[in-house]
Amino acid sequence: MNRVELPQWLAPLVDLAGTIQPADFGPLLPAQPSSGERASAVLLLFWEDTSQGVPGDIRILLIRRASDMRNHAGQPAFPGGTVDPTDDGPVEAALREAVEETGLDPSGVEVLATLPELSLAVSGFAVTPVLAWWREPSPVRPVDRAEVASVHLVRVADLVDPANRLTVRHVSGRMSPAFDVDGLRVWGFTAYVLDRILHLAGWERPWDRDRAEEMS
Repeated sequence: MNRVELPQWLAPLVDLAGTIQPADFGPLLPAQPSSGERASAVLLLFWEDTSQGVPGDIRILLIRRASDMRNHAGQPAFPGGTVDPTDDGPVEAALREAVEETGLDPSGVEVLATLPELSLAVSGFAVTPVLAWWREPSPVRPVDRAEVASVHLVRVADLVDPANRLTVRHVSGRMSPAFDVDGLRVWGFTAYVLDRILHLAGWERPWDRDRAEEMS
């Protein structure tokens, strides 16, 4: 797709995709080929919701994982999962998983770029974020309740609202940026990626980094 065909609000993300480096993700480490981590991919799917006639209502698709899953139970996340042998790389894996989890129509998704592969050592995954534009949004829902508890169309305006931002400490001792949006507390890997994307795209607003809470 030619750049002129993209909506103007998407320009910061397109520019970002061409320049971002693993070091830009801060404490998230680049995946190492010899680490034995399983290749996986997540879909960072942005779009402008014009259904209410409000310009600039940029959103991103998130899910909340089922509470009894083996890894990251109950956590908010980007759609995604393991790259299967039948997948032609992380882009196909991210789209396939998003379809399986939310029922979206992949024909309406325009992939912009793959971002640097990151290590999610706590669960043994090497994760490739796939940046995409939802050119033609379609209905979404939890397809398999054993994997997905809910699907969320989260406003970027809510993510960057300082009132919704904080730092959390997990019982493991891990510190993470966090967002309280749409009835979710987004933290961990998903929050780290969101934090960096919002900052590097120039969308971040100043927030109280001293506001910290414990997580159960």
